[in-house]
Amino acid sequence: MGLFNKFKKFFQTEEEKQIEATIQPTESILDDELEQAQVELQQNHEAEVVVHDWRTDREDFEPSTEIRSEASSQEVLANDYHDKMGKTRSGLLAGFNDLMARFRTVDEEYFEELEDILIMADVGVKTVMELTDQLRHEVKVRNVKDPKDLNEVIVEKMYEIYQRDGMQSPDLNIQASGPTVILFVGVNGVGKTTTIAKLAHRFKKEGKSVIMAAGDTFRAGAVDQLQVWGDRLGVEVIKTKPNGDPSAVMFDAIDRAKKESIDIVLCDTAGRLQNKVNLMNELDKIHRIIQRELPGAPHETLLVVDATTGQNGLSQAKSFTEVTPISGVVLSKVDGTAKGGIVLAIRAEIGTPVKLIGLGEKPEDLQRFDVESYLYGLFADLF
Repeated sequence: MGLFNKFKKFFQTEEEKQIEATIQPTESILDDELEQAQVELQQNHEAEVVVHDWRTDREDFEPSTEIRSEASSQEVLANDYHDKMGKTRSGLLAGFNDLMARFRTVDEEYFEELEDILIMADVGVKTVMELTDQLRHEVKVRNVKDPKDLNEVIVEKMYEIYQRDGMQSPDLNIQASGPTVILFVGVNGVGKTTTIAKLAHRFKKEGKSVIMAAGDTFRAGAVDQLQVWGDRLGVEVIKTKPNGDPSAVMFDAIDRAKKESIDIVLCDTAGRLQNKVNLMNELDKIHRIIQRELPGAPHETLLVVDATTGQNGLSQAKSFTEVTPISGVVLSKVDGTAKGGIVLAIRAEIGTPVKLIGLGEKPEDLQRFDVESYLYGLFADLF
């Protein structure tokens, strides 16, 4: 399958890599063949023929530096996902291994058991039903008998479900000129403040200037938590007095960004979802202030979801989409005891792309989301 062929080399042993290298044509062999062809043509006194030396057009046959760099970056990302998703992967693979041990052939009972495993993995009932219907069709078309042979088809279909309907790019909408404003929403405890700090660290490493706006003014300790991160990272935190107006914080942050030509403004907000009306009014006011001070902003509104909360996290996501427009999702704590399938559930139920994924506690553990690397991180050990 294409998805797994693409990543197979990432997990080869050194011995496998050496064996593969021995069967690749070397430059010297190709050079010898070229020289032999030239000699034969001269000996046969054929009409003047120009023998094309492939070495002169080597850029047509070898990946460009840019492509090689992209492949290397993809390999690093896939390895990082695989290394840090061990806890998430273990529960899912236990179910699949048990399924393969108990079933020698793919039948209706097998599909019923598979549905239970995927639902328990937080894939979501709607998506599970669609996925298993597609798998039943593929089993007939491909004449699949062995459950082991179906595993790659399962992952392939998961990839197709996530990517269908022209899924938006997972890249952040960073402005070429002027401040980029990124607004973060999500309930308390999902890792919102920590995610903001990690993203600030990432932007600083890229050479961008950053400020953080402490807009969660009502939660005890929220402003202090962001200030601790700011001190640690060397990033200024714009804040107000406790229980102050969050919109005033956003005004001050954007005003500072415009006057000092700051590249990135990261805005924290409250997460009191239990009082949806108040939250809606607060976020609406924040949006109006930001748009008034900087037309076109916020350029991203990212919803932070704790991957370990499963369907509860999905319910929170649905509720926030009713309160404010969401441009992307940040999936936090994926290195913990997450079930893994929540990515597909978010895609199916909300239709919003996952843009960032939290793979650990360190600042550099916030990574861009890549669905191929994610699925490989979940299922690589199954093959």
